[in-house]
Amino acid sequence: MATVVANQEVAHGVFKLTVQGKFTGKMGQFYMLRAGDQYPLLSRPISIFDLKEDQIEFLVLVAGEGTARLSGLKPGDSLRLDGPFGNGFPPLEGKTAFVGGGIGIAPFYYALREAPEADVYLGYSRESYMVEEFQAASRGRVTVDVGGSILDRVDFRNYDTVIACGPHPMLHAVQRKQAQSGGQTKVYVSLENRMACGIGACLVCSVQCKDGRKKACADGPVFLAEEVVFA
Repeated sequence: MATVVANQEVAHGVFKLTVQGKFTGKMGQFYMLRAGDQYPLLSRPISIFDLKEDQIEFLVLVAGEGTARLSGLKPGDSLRLDGPFGNGFPPLEGKTAFVGGGIGIAPFYYALREAPEADVYLGYSRESYMVEEFQAASRGRVTVDVGGSILDRVDFRNYDTVIACGPHPMLHAVQRKQAQSGGQTKVYVSLENRMACGIGACLVCSVQCKDGRKKACADGPVFLAEEVVFA
């Protein structure tokens, strides 16, 4: 069990959860979080937002009972925290762009520690959050869109590597945009699939790819955009 030191609501239904302890993780990896020992039984996969010497931070979007319980944690409360899981982001080659939609912005803050010169694109449907923090962490350009499509603000042809994270419709649009851009840029998508175990045993997070089904938790959650078959 780990101990909560802060849980700040940064936008409506979005919380920055800070947990005390020494943790590890690479950019793009996630932990499985669970508040309490009763219902709901399954932990929730949450990307690493930031990692410090004695703390780890997550952005939690309230989307159901499990995340609602996480949002209600107070300083001093305990939670179960397992990880890190996933393959994380690939090595970043050349000029890089991070493209986040909604809570999909979360893994890119920690990624800026390794790639501070990357350009960052933050898209929100209604209300922006954590923008000042991203601007302070980045030496590249930070572009924000509220209410529109953040993909309209980024030209894949200007980059060698693009990593996108967000809801499935957005990531499907990323795949189409890559094809329309000529396919020269390496474009990756970080999938926000439901998960139960985090280690590939339960098959809840199965992803259809062109070369067969894969597991988002063990084989991903990061895949080349061109590999994924979106329904």
